[in-house]
Amino acid sequence: MFHVLLVWGLVNGLARKAIELLPAPIETKILDEVKQEELPPPPPPPPQLDIPPPPFVPPPEINIASAPPPVNTITTTTVAPPPSAPVAAPRAPSVSKAPVVKAKACKEPDYPAVSERLGETGSVTLQLLVGVDGKVTDSKVEKSSGFDRLDKAAQQALSRCKFEPGIVDGAPAPAWAQLKYTFRKQD
Repeated sequence: MFHVLLVWGLVNGLARKAIELLPAPIETKILDEVKQEELPPPPPPPPQLDIPPPPFVPPPEINIASAPPPVNTITTTTVAPPPSAPVAAPRAPSVSKAPVVKAKACKEPDYPAVSERLGETGSVTLQLLVGVDGKVTDSKVEKSSGFDRLDKAAQQALSRCKFEPGIVDGAPAPAWAQLKYTFRKQD
């Protein structure tokens, strides 16, 4: 019975439909190689030219007239002796005492973080003007540590300190004092 069904299917066109479902064969063709047009070579670079130096123009001569020499003349003047002034009593020598500046009396300057990382160390010598109230009114770096960050840190911190003022004739007076601070690498 199977054979009968198969023959009946072929007669009715089932075989044609099965063939139509198969893909068509792939066609290939050999093409001639397409040659690209040859490009001309790039032009050579421009030649290096030696530029002559600018022409020498001599500087202008400038003559400055000087003042004529003074003429020597002889003049006679009569000088009257000055009136005698009262003789002042000899003045007693003034007694003075320099300001007392000690870094131990101050908060230590902060070690700049960048300087610490870079291993910068050194001593800075500062000149501090200590006022009558003992506060620093002016400061300047006398001898640098070799590192600007360290110098500025010491100057800023030590300028905020309070010291003993200088004394002249028994009264406080502003005076300059010297202070040395050393930044050391801490282990």
